[in-house]
Amino acid sequence: MTVDAHHHVWDLAARDQTWITGPDLAPLRRTFGVPDLAPLAAEAGITTTVLVQTVTVAEETPELLALAEESDLIGAVVGWTDLTAPDVADTLAALREAPGGRWLRGIRHQVQAEPDPEWLCRKDVRHGLAQVGRAGLVYELLTLPHQLPAALSTVQALPEVEFVLDHCSKPPVRTGELQPWASRLRALAALPNVTCKLSGLVTEADWTTWSIPDLRPYVEAVLTAFGPTRVMFGSDWPVCLLAATYPQVLEAAENLTKDLTKPERTAIFTTTATKTYRLHL
Repeated sequence: MTVDAHHHVWDLAARDQTWITGPDLAPLRRTFGVPDLAPLAAEAGITTTVLVQTVTVAEETPELLALAEESDLIGAVVGWTDLTAPDVADTLAALREAPGGRWLRGIRHQVQAEPDPEWLCRKDVRHGLAQVGRAGLVYELLTLPHQLPAALSTVQALPEVEFVLDHCSKPPVRTGELQPWASRLRALAALPNVTCKLSGLVTEADWTTWSIPDLRPYVEAVLTAFGPTRVMFGSDWPVCLLAATYPQVLEAAENLTKDLTKPERTAIFTTTATKTYRLHL
């Protein structure tokens, strides 16, 4: 049994995805739904997935929860809410009581788009993060390498909150540089309350020419820093389609972890996600 711990869906008829702009992202400018993913997941042996938010719009999260309620494939939802709102605790409680609310397991914000590199260190943000933890939810860090110091400070300041680092914090695979990303990643990984998603790397590489050797130094850095038991596979579908098909993303992850022990591979492809999101396989 394999878990895909990170994918998206969106319906352009219901809501625009304002981040999909320009000719490079044109392949994503259409609706992607669970019926599109389901046959790909079945063919790949994926039994359960984690559905993750895409926009900072409050109405999206209830819609994702409703999808999870209807789907046998989706085992958890990571939604969005305004962390800086004074009533964030009440909002989280209302989401959990809404139809499909039992599937809410995490919250995420597009920190990568925040111009302030210290956004995570703001008092109101950290208050919201503390409420996420009190609600029994994980918080997903969607950061760029230059934002990792703020992520480190925040994870240190909130040891009671469980954090998940998305997309390995988007290292510069395209240029082949490892530093300062790798050292910052190691510092974050030294903290026990954070895990990492092995996801999103193909779209940080050259979309047309990437290869397994391009990804390997970054995957090795992640595995060395976190250890396999704190790493989980995610496809980042359909965003991954910019660079690779669903089978290609899974095949790359399997290739890059093939030298690990069977229990270590099981952790990456099943048990880390199962524990983090309380999945029922």
